[in-house]
Amino acid sequence: MQIKHLLLMIISLGTSLSLRGQHQEIHSAPHLWKGKKSVAEDSTSLLFAFKHGKVHGNLRYFFMATENQDHLTDAHANAMGGGLFYETAAFKGFQMGVGGYFIYNMGSSDMTHVDKYTQTVSRYETSLFDLADLANKHDLDRLEELYLKYNFTKSSHVSVGKQLINTPFINLQDGRMRPTEVGGIYGELFPGKKNKLEGGYLYEISPRGTVDWYGIGESIGIYPNGTNVNGTKGNYKGNIESKGVYLMGYTHQLPRGNSLKLWNVFVENVFNTSMVQWDIKQQHWVAGIQYTQQQAVNEGGNEDPTKTYFAPSQKSRVISAKIGYENTQWKTSFNYTRITAEGRYLMPREWGRDPFYTFMPRERNEGFGDVNAYVGKVNYSFSEVPLKASLSYGYFQLPDVKNYALNKYGLPSYTQLNIDLSYEFVDFLEGLELQALYVHKANQGETYQNEKYIINKVNMSNYNLILNFHF
Repeated sequence: MQIKHLLLMIISLGTSLSLRGQHQEIHSAPHLWKGKKSVAEDSTSLLFAFKHGKVHGNLRYFFMATENQDHLTDAHANAMGGGLFYETAAFKGFQMGVGGYFIYNMGSSDMTHVDKYTQTVSRYETSLFDLADLANKHDLDRLEELYLKYNFTKSSHVSVGKQLINTPFINLQDGRMRPTEVGGIYGELFPGKKNKLEGGYLYEISPRGTVDWYGIGESIGIYPNGTNVNGTKGNYKGNIESKGVYLMGYTHQLPRGNSLKLWNVFVENVFNTSMVQWDIKQQHWVAGIQYTQQQAVNEGGNEDPTKTYFAPSQKSRVISAKIGYENTQWKTSFNYTRITAEGRYLMPREWGRDPFYTFMPRERNEGFGDVNAYVGKVNYSFSEVPLKASLSYGYFQLPDVKNYALNKYGLPSYTQLNIDLSYEFVDFLEGLELQALYVHKANQGETYQNEKYIINKVNMSNYNLILNFHF
C-alpha cells in the first residue's frame, strides 16, 4: 500500500495536537511526534484500544542553501512534506504504532548537477530528499514506524518492528526532512528509580535522507565512502556482510543530578564500540567526561581490504570533556575532544551523528584520527518571549588531507561558527515553530591548490530556514 493511501486511512482514526523542533539531543527520548503518549487504560475490547488511540501529524517546510567560494557550485533546496502517526491505547499491555511521511521537492537546484571543477555534487541539500537516487523527485514517501509494543510497567517496555531510537551512536541525527529509523527489537527497563537499562537487536535501518529500508550491511555505504587507509577510493558500498547490530546501554542517576552512562555497540562481523560517560552537576556548574574505544571484528566487514569498512590494522580511542555554567536562562560550556592517532574513529554516518561534547550541526569528526577539537557554546532562553538563541564556535585540528590513514574524507583543519534561533508561536499560531540556522566554515589547513578539499567543506556558508506545524 502506498504511504499516501496509508496516511489517509490513519487520519480517519482521530486527531490531536502537538509540536516538535528540528534538533534533538542524543540522550533525550526520541519523541518526534509531540504528545505521543497514550493514557487510555486496558479494556476487554480490542476495538476500545483502537478507538481510543491517538493520531499526530506534522507539516514541514525546509529551505537550505550552500554558498561556496569563488566559482565553485552553489546549491539550494526547497522541501515540503507531511506525515501522520497513530498509536493505539493499551490493550492488556500491548500497543501498536504506525506512521509514514511524504516529501515534495519544490523548485530546488538540480541535485544531480556535478561541479565541473571538482566532479562533486551538492553535499547538504541532497540529504533532504533521496541520497540513494539523486534524480528522485516524486517517489519520496516512507513507511517510518510500524511496531508492536508491550508495556511491562508505566515506563518499561519493549517494541518490535520499525521504530525511532535515540542513542549515542545510532540516533535521529540533526535535522533534515526526516530522521534515521531502525527496525528490530528494542526495550527500555527501569529497575529502580535511579537505573535505566536499554538495548536490543537491529536488523534493518532507513537512513536519514533516504526513502527505502536496508539490511545492516547494506546500509553502510549509502553516504560517500571516502578513502581507504592506503588512499585508494573507498569501495565498501554493497560489500559489507553483517547479520545485525546488538546494542546495550545503562544509565545510573547519582546524587545531585550527576549521572553515569555505559554503552556498547556490537556490529556483527564489522566492529565493536564501547563508551563510558560521567556527567557532573554542582549547583550551576556542569562538567562531563567521556571515553570511547573501537576495534574491528574479524576483517571489518569484508576479507578484501579494498572493500572493507573497518581496517583490522586500526583502532580508535576518543576522550571528550566539557565544563560549563547553567541557570534558567543561560547555558554555557567549553568543550574538548581528542581522537588519538591510533586510527580513525568510525561510525556509519547513515546511522547517526557524533556523541562527543564538541559536536556542531552540519559537520562531524567521524572518519578522522589524531584530532584536537575545541568548541565554545552559549545558549540563551528569553523570558518574555518563546525565543531561544544559540551561538557556538569551534576549532578543529585535523590531520593533513593527504594523510589517508587518519583523514577519510579529505577535510582540512577548519573553524566553524553556528548561529541558531528558534521560536515557538502561541495563541492563534500555536503549533507552529520557526527555526533559522546559519553555519560558516573557514579553512585552517593545507589544501594543495585542489578545490575538491574546499567545496562543501570549508570557506563556505550554509543557510537553513525550517517551519514545523504539529497537530
